[in-house]
Amino acid sequence: MSTTRPADPRQQRALRLACGTALSLAASFGLALPLPFIAPMLAVFVLAAMNQPLPFKVAISLLLALTLATGSGLLLTPFLIYAPLSGVLMIALGLFLCFRYGQRGGNPLLVTFMVIGLTMISAAGSASFSLGILVIEALIKGLLVALVMIFISHLLFPEPTSAAPAPPPANNDPVDTGWIALRGALVVLPAYLLALINPAAYMPLIMQSVNLGQQACSIRARDAGRELLGSTLLGGLLAIVFWWLLGVLPHLWLFFLWTLLFSLFIARRLYQLVATKQSPVFWLNSLTTMILLLGQSVQDSASGKDVYAAFAVRMALFIAVTLYAWAAVHMIDQRRNRRSQPPITA
Repeated sequence: MSTTRPADPRQQRALRLACGTALSLAASFGLALPLPFIAPMLAVFVLAAMNQPLPFKVAISLLLALTLATGSGLLLTPFLIYAPLSGVLMIALGLFLCFRYGQRGGNPLLVTFMVIGLTMISAAGSASFSLGILVIEALIKGLLVALVMIFISHLLFPEPTSAAPAPPPANNDPVDTGWIALRGALVVLPAYLLALINPAAYMPLIMQSVNLGQQACSIRARDAGRELLGSTLLGGLLAIVFWWLLGVLPHLWLFFLWTLLFSLFIARRLYQLVATKQSPVFWLNSLTTMILLLGQSVQDSASGKDVYAAFAVRMALFIAVTLYAWAAVHMIDQRRNRRSQPPITA
């Protein structure tokens, strides 16, 4: 008696991730959306987290979740303005609760949206209410564009019907859950504090810290250096090569095609179509780092800024935040290991 093996869906998933990312980026820049790197970032998060097409109710729930998260961030801005210490402590508590919710089996997409809304909106709102509204508009429009492009990418590259379902997430130990959530919150918080100085300039840094916070919640301390710093450096290197290729003939369609090619290069490794020693989280952070650096560089070029100087400063900040995240992972894990060791009795 012969049994049929489930179809390998990895090729479809890699093509879908690359296509959805490239379409979202081209649409957001073509429509001149505020913060155009938001749409491809959200598309990457959704496509990497969910292999099945989003039902209409789930898409609406994601929009409502993002609206609620951004609204809560805006409500915290008066505390940041009139009682800064209390406001920062409330943000820190909110980050810890978000990451703990994710570690206890919560939807990772909701965690990402809640952390983004809590940090980006409150930081922007602390500078000016109009800037906070602008960032909310950018997030909502970016998610709408991402959802449309995700729908198109699922039509072009559907999930095979015989594909094996994703395994259920493992149940984490309640004690470890708290420590890992604390690790993620501590990774995000310094970048958030820096963004309070000049929110408009440090929005990409907040997004990068959110990526690192999510990554810090899913790696082991001994792998932190390779995972965190290695993926950030690779994302920066890919952004440099991408920018050089785009400079040969800058055009929106070529921007789309190069994004498709680079995203497919990473997606094939993310889904282990090309065997590597790096984890999927490593490749996911490399892709998001490349998108953040490229998106901001294109905006710098359009506004007449010195792209290379701005890129150097931005990359230095990304590396500094990554080194801090590496140190935070080791510090929290050492503290946790000391707490878990039984006391020595005479």
